[in-house]
Amino acid sequence: MKTTSLIIFLSCLLFTFSSNFFLGTSQILPEAVLDTSGQQLRRGVNYYILPANRRNGGGLTLANGRNGSCPYEIVQALNQGANGLPLRFSPINNDSIIRENTDNNIWFVNFSSPIVCPQSNVWQLVADGESPPPYFVTIGGVEGNPGRDTLPNWFQIQKYEDAYQIVYCPNIPCQPCRVLCGNIGIFVDNGRRRLAINQPPFKVVFRRA
Repeated sequence: MKTTSLIIFLSCLLFTFSSNFFLGTSQILPEAVLDTSGQQLRRGVNYYILPANRRNGGGLTLANGRNGSCPYEIVQALNQGANGLPLRFSPINNDSIIRENTDNNIWFVNFSSPIVCPQSNVWQLVADGESPPPYFVTIGGVEGNPGRDTLPNWFQIQKYEDAYQIVYCPNIPCQPCRVLCGNIGIFVDNGRRRLAINQPPFKVVFRRA
């Protein structure tokens, strides 16, 4: 009797382990984002964000805020041959691979803010101050610490046609608050090509710097 009970217990234990194993392996991770050479984007590596069509301007760089104010805004270089500034991605889940539809911090490297405008190099979405406010992408955000106070700092990369687009729609629990979602595209303002939400998608590729 004891032998039978032991066999039943071990069988149940084996079934539970097997079920958990297959459930764990059946979870499909989002696709990795690929650079222009077909390699996976990786944490800690520098990249340029470039328009998929190089006839549509250059890469992403920084410009003074409106009326010379802080923080610096993220803009597209007008020169088609300009790569812009190198940047990195920090996934919310500390994955070493940058994946589609996953929240990331994006931040510029090799850039130092002048003393008159000290700020971090991390992207954030901020209101312009008008009513109703347009929302633009600037630096000055916070890396990590996902939560209500850092919602403006998280961006996703999504597949778009034969390339990619940047999207703001953080998948972070936030109660009570309402998350703004939309494409990050180019807003032309007096000749300046500013990154803003709810614009036509900005079709981009990623080149290793």
